[in-house]
Amino acid sequence: MVTTVSRAWEVAAAVADPEVPVLTIADLGVLRDVAVTGERVTVTITPTYSGCPAMDVIRDDVVLALTAAGFDDVEVRLTLSPAWTTDWMSDAGKRKLIEYGIAPPTGRAAVGPIKLALAVRCPQCGSLDTREVSRFGSTSCKALYECRACLEPFDHFKVH
Repeated sequence: MVTTVSRAWEVAAAVADPEVPVLTIADLGVLRDVAVTGERVTVTITPTYSGCPAMDVIRDDVVLALTAAGFDDVEVRLTLSPAWTTDWMSDAGKRKLIEYGIAPPTGRAAVGPIKLALAVRCPQCGSLDTREVSRFGSTSCKALYECRACLEPFDHFKVH
């Protein structure tokens, strides 16, 4: 049974995020649990945002990956609680974001009445001389930034 659970986890964990294909759902921390009961594999995922449009694709990709690996009875559950946080992202995932040209989230989600804006390091040249151009980037998880040093635009994965 443990071998079956770990194999199912391995297969589900390898599913790529459709919006940032260099990341897996395990890198993102979206994959929360894999359980095996009899012949049924139940995978629990948590969206980065409650309205994340990628969740249907992720659900379908998890089912396809597991059935291709020989698991015939697959259920994917979506859970909103606890809410996803960038703290769940793996260090490997954050490194992959930089290599892909996206600034990873830095720090932890703000708690309390005062939010501090931290500098965002440019993934192209490493400069901290950057500015937010738009709070909304190519996806709702990201903001659009510009580097004042190399003048390149880049996405920044928001701290959440």
